[in-house]
Amino acid sequence: MLIVQKYGGTSVADPERIRNVARRVARTQNQGHHVVVVVSAMAGETNKLVDLVGKVSEGKNLREYDVVVSTGEQVTIGLMALALESLGLRAVSFLGFQVPIITDRSYSKARIARIKTHALKKALGEGIIPVVAGFQGIEDEGDVTTLGRGGSDTTAVALAAALKADKCEVYSDVEGIYTTDPNICSEARLLDRISYEEMLEMASLGANVLQVRSVELAMRWRVPLVARSSFSDAPGTLITEEEKVSMKQSKGATNLESASVSGVTYDKSESKITVVRVPDRPGIAAKLFTSLSEAAINVDMIVQNVSTEGFTDLTFTVARTDLKRALEHVGRVAKEIGAEEVRSDENIAKVSIVGSGMRSHAGVASLMFRTLAKEGINIMMISTSEIKISCVIETKYTELAVRVLHEVFGLGKKKK
Repeated sequence: MLIVQKYGGTSVADPERIRNVARRVARTQNQGHHVVVVVSAMAGETNKLVDLVGKVSEGKNLREYDVVVSTGEQVTIGLMALALESLGLRAVSFLGFQVPIITDRSYSKARIARIKTHALKKALGEGIIPVVAGFQGIEDEGDVTTLGRGGSDTTAVALAAALKADKCEVYSDVEGIYTTDPNICSEARLLDRISYEEMLEMASLGANVLQVRSVELAMRWRVPLVARSSFSDAPGTLITEEEKVSMKQSKGATNLESASVSGVTYDKSESKITVVRVPDRPGIAAKLFTSLSEAAINVDMIVQNVSTEGFTDLTFTVARTDLKRALEHVGRVAKEIGAEEVRSDENIAKVSIVGSGMRSHAGVASLMFRTLAKEGINIMMISTSEIKISCVIETKYTELAVRVLHEVFGLGKKKK
């Protein structure tokens, strides 16, 4: 069996933890498996490098930004290869350009175009463990690129797909995917398995165990993905095809018919923008959102009020880190189209329920809305898909909303 194992920053935060990972890799190989190891920079190192860039520059030269922030992984792969050798194993480190992992030229958020696997396959054939730097690649003209924060997850899944690995294990400091944040709800349950679609929604809605792009890749190439902890022997959570998700979706779960919701997520990182009295005519919304798109500002939820006397209000959410830039663009367009004013609100949170069972269960939305109303929680915006419902609420109610929704949908640990 060929297994790609990815270890995050907390798993390789210091020499002892690196040695611990090396012992885990050695056990996997001793069980008769071939292993490719992908590692992140040591915990906190990437943030230090980003801070260094900020102290000498405004960071607008993204090519040089990538040159700097990609160096954290170089340290880790070298140390990991040395730790494996100290255990009597043969290991060779690979930077992104040495694999090579070839990307487009979107510095700081590059996307993988292709991976040449010859060097890795040669190493594996010789009994050598390749230790690959996550997060980084190289574009066609030779420049170093990075894949965005959390990009090591994407590196690991992309390598697993390219090598046709039997599975990809992503190790962090949590034991897998929970029904909600256990720091908020003590009754949160560890899921045995979850579908790609559910995990993709949960990752995009605030569950930070896996990077969204890595889940997209796993789903596209049908890579069995396992979220595990490097600090325990717990089997973790398997992310796989929906039809392979068993009747018992998690430890102590009820039957599938009652499993309409698999998890509750939250996200406090967004802000709300409202453009007041927008002329209600064709092309206005396109003009507004095209301006944001050209500035690489992602818009999440959008709500437009019913038109009154030829005008309407348009409300949408953006990442809080993009709020200042977004207001500049929206303000300019608002003047051009004759809107009355632009308002913003940072005091919001998005709370979501996710579950593939929602496709065949009526009444899930009404139960969610009734539950929030019972607690006096006002819903500002609503967004839905086949397998998720998201509500924007005031930030102060986030934890309460998570707990009551987790309880009402029966996601807690099975009572003994």
